[in-house]
Amino acid sequence: MESLGVKLKTAREGKGLDFDQVSKDTKIAMRYLQALENEDFSGFPGEAYITGFLRNYGVYLDLDVPELLSLYRALKIQEQPIPVDQLLKHPSLAPKIAVSAALVILALGIIGGGIYFIMTYTPRPGIATPVPRVPVEYTMSGDSFEHRFYRGDTILIPSGEDGQNRLKLELQSLEEAVTIRTPGGPVMLDLSQEANISLDNNGASSLLISAVDYAKNNADMGVLLRFELKSTAVIAAASDIELIETTGVTGQSASTVIFSSPNPYPFTLQSNFQNYCMFRWEILMERDRRDRNERYFQRSDELNIQAQNGIRIWASNAQAAKFMVIGGGRSVPVEIGSAGEIVVADIRWVRDEENRYRLIVARLEA
Repeated sequence: MESLGVKLKTAREGKGLDFDQVSKDTKIAMRYLQALENEDFSGFPGEAYITGFLRNYGVYLDLDVPELLSLYRALKIQEQPIPVDQLLKHPSLAPKIAVSAALVILALGIIGGGIYFIMTYTPRPGIATPVPRVPVEYTMSGDSFEHRFYRGDTILIPSGEDGQNRLKLELQSLEEAVTIRTPGGPVMLDLSQEANISLDNNGASSLLISAVDYAKNNADMGVLLRFELKSTAVIAAASDIELIETTGVTGQSASTVIFSSPNPYPFTLQSNFQNYCMFRWEILMERDRRDRNERYFQRSDELNIQAQNGIRIWASNAQAAKFMVIGGGRSVPVEIGSAGEIVVADIRWVRDEENRYRLIVARLEA
């Protein structure tokens, strides 16, 4: 039986195709196509991407997709055979006897200990004391950082011209609002609200903090905080935009404004798939939380996602679908990345310091 890689390569060469042509037609990056034929899966971001690209490639080559998936699973579970010389050896009975004796002694010890415990144990009333959680300190190394924080957790933010100084922030409390302790005083955030903290004396750069997800008065859930390093010039320009028809988003921490409004309102993300794509989505915020969804979409498939506060999406091919955001009687086309690119992005409402809401597309690290 042909192996997975040989079957793919034979079918491709039989159609007279090279990797460059296949990549253009399927929107799958050339390195992933080569990895599939070489049966090297170490460079893929996850299992879903392997099976998704394999389905896409198989359909394109007119191969039996279930058979390809079976060959892939067989590769994952295969084991190295035991050397013949080890199979022919006659194992000594001494180790088995020793192990059996040890198990018997252990069982007798457990039985005896259990009897002694039952006879001597005296119940004592009281309430078990939970083990306190140890606060965690994080360090921000790039231009953006997102993580779920709990009370007492801290983060070190690079500051100064050379970035060698460290600004320490601490999650102080989680009640009606999120309170963060900073060197300049406490900062309070509501759900979806953003706040800016100046990182230098001249105010040329600042830290944008947003409370992406938390449940009020429920400290056990923690809060999903996002930190972004920005220049104040970029922030000022973005706050003046009323409506942007998005033509593309680049950069891992880039964000683009779709709508601007005094109040947030429900919106719909409409997706019309033009090519094969593994697509995941999750409704953000505790008021309309749902489970994460994942599907493999093909040409001509459509998907409508409705949300009140925000949506997080994963796409194995950023331009496999045409995206449209519909809300407030307006429709705006949105692009989240380039062809063949794996993208993670949020489409969510944020509130600035002037209490004005913006619906943004924010690229996250894949």
